[in-house]
Amino acid sequence: MPTKSGVRSNKRLVRDDGWRLPDDLWVKMEPLLPPRPKHKLGCHNPRVPDRTAMDAIFFVLRTGCQWNALKETRICSSSSAHRRFQEWTAAGVFEAFWREGLLAYDALNGIDWAWLALDGAMGKAPLGGEKTGRNPTDRGKRGVKRSVLTDARGVPLAALIDGANRNDHKLMRQTIEAIPVERPQPTPDQPQNLCLDKGYDYNEPRALAEEFSFTLHLRTRGEEIVAKREAQVKARRWVVERTHSWLNRFRAILIRWSKKPTNYLGLLHLACGVISWRHALPG
Repeated sequence: MPTKSGVRSNKRLVRDDGWRLPDDLWVKMEPLLPPRPKHKLGCHNPRVPDRTAMDAIFFVLRTGCQWNALKETRICSSSSAHRRFQEWTAAGVFEAFWREGLLAYDALNGIDWAWLALDGAMGKAPLGGEKTGRNPTDRGKRGVKRSVLTDARGVPLAALIDGANRNDHKLMRQTIEAIPVERPQPTPDQPQNLCLDKGYDYNEPRALAEEFSFTLHLRTRGEEIVAKREAQVKARRWVVERTHSWLNRFRAILIRWSKKPTNYLGLLHLACGVISWRHALPG
């Protein structure tokens, strides 16, 4: 790119076109990357730039394409991108990216702990693997369930995965304990309301809500709509369903092609990080 001095710059600008990681997010991601590992033989071919590898990883996340399909995009070789992805997943880069996004969002707008919503969503997992199970809503085919906790604006505060055959309420404790930032203690003046649907209508979720000092709101969708019309108040539980919709726009999350649960969870953390940072950055 030519500069005012006429010298051509090697800096590449990436617009937020939805298919490559935008520059403002790359600035937040780059400091979290681990040092380049030493080659066991002491020499090797030039390493693919981290920025290029990240673009390839983000392309897979957004499109849900196979890693081998990257060769058609000419962004990066599939082997380099997948190797870098596993390296960064093992180093906790994507989870740290999400956590930093939540901290920045909290500093800018403040995490809205007043009304939290928790719900699970099922997706296909054609290749199976650990933490998959028979999906009762998809003729018993292999599927994955993701359990997500959000704040009042729908920003994801916690996420985990398990088999599609696991009941939502069985993942409630693990989901709450997976919040990557410090949760403030509720007080009488600043309670933390937790909205659940009828899938959590068991004694265990009620006991957990009391244990974690949540004010529980447990209604079916129909009851929620009726109450909203009668009292003319804002419905609170639906925001988690919108968040699941946001996550489904990342096609690698919608359909799980990763056999390893750590790889799928790494992609989920990256998607949650992108959503969090988009709420944290002005404009």
